[in-house]
Amino acid sequence: MLDELDYLLITALQHAPRADWRRIGAALDVDGTTAARRWARLTESGLAWLGCHPNPALVGELIVAFIEVDCVSGKLHAVCERILDDPPLFNIEHATGARDLLLTAVFRSQTQLARYVGFRLGGLDGIAATRTQLATALHTEGSRWRLDRLGEGSRGLLGADRERQNPGSDLGKADLDLILLLSQDCRQSVAGLAERSGLSPTTVRRRLDRLDAARAVSYRCEAARSVSGWPVSATLWGIAPAAETARITAQISGMRETRLCATLSGPHNLMLTVWLRSMADVQPFEAALAQRYPELTVVDRAMTLWQLKHAGQVLDPEGRHLRTVPFTDLWDDDEAGAAERALLDRMRTPAAGRAAGAAQTSNRPIP
Repeated sequence: MLDELDYLLITALQHAPRADWRRIGAALDVDGTTAARRWARLTESGLAWLGCHPNPALVGELIVAFIEVDCVSGKLHAVCERILDDPPLFNIEHATGARDLLLTAVFRSQTQLARYVGFRLGGLDGIAATRTQLATALHTEGSRWRLDRLGEGSRGLLGADRERQNPGSDLGKADLDLILLLSQDCRQSVAGLAERSGLSPTTVRRRLDRLDAARAVSYRCEAARSVSGWPVSATLWGIAPAAETARITAQISGMRETRLCATLSGPHNLMLTVWLRSMADVQPFEAALAQRYPELTVVDRAMTLWQLKHAGQVLDPEGRHLRTVPFTDLWDDDEAGAAERALLDRMRTPAAGRAAGAAQTSNRPIP
């Protein structure tokens, strides 16, 4: 179990993930060495960890998709093992309800998404069916969630949670490359980033300041959900009138329990993931939603049984950290690519030609 200093330390790193240990210690009223030692203990036990990834809302034209997967009986964990290291998969959840797995995926284009769903997932033994919806807008996501254990004075010492500023111009490939390097260790020094990127330390520092000001980097400091105080994760799908969606999503995004709020391309135009204190809180939370937003209809719900992958981090059934799968904006798969090229070759041939070719093949003598 975590003690109060552990919770305070995690909260401090949620607010200021790259702050030096001296500043972290000052905010917690402990020595910086003590803070660093505490953090090492938490990470070694898998009870807490740090990570970062590009903010899909700001970096390029990244596409966020939610993919529901039905698995053949007895094949669920084999499927999870096959897809666990796929970089585009942000989250992998074993869920209750009308799907076995709920995947959150990030791609550069709809073409890349179609290739992944059709040829990667579609070609895996053990997958019976998939259903995909696109996020038309991502209103809030887990990097903004806080344990809220720090007072205003401590947050001030950290210089945390500054207002977002305009980056001045579109963020390009060089910015994304720096974020991808940072995602492998978000507390690595400017000198280390400069050495790995080939940029000067001054350039790296200037770019990081610009990315931070634009909130183009989504930092996450997480605790294993079993010890976080918020052990229950529920996902709700709803339908809201188009004219009311902006107001509803803005208010829901600010709720204490909300980890994710997105509008979707499918028949259910709103998706909401919340963390709750106990299973007994699920029904009261949904009842409160219905009372506050009578025009919102919740049409489906799922509970997370095991979050196998969370924001690129591989977790055990208790939510403890096992390892990291670094995010990359590039995805390629030899088998999926070969299957797509074979399909395109067949599509170039008229149906009559394909039938004739198949007949000739079937009439050949067996050697």
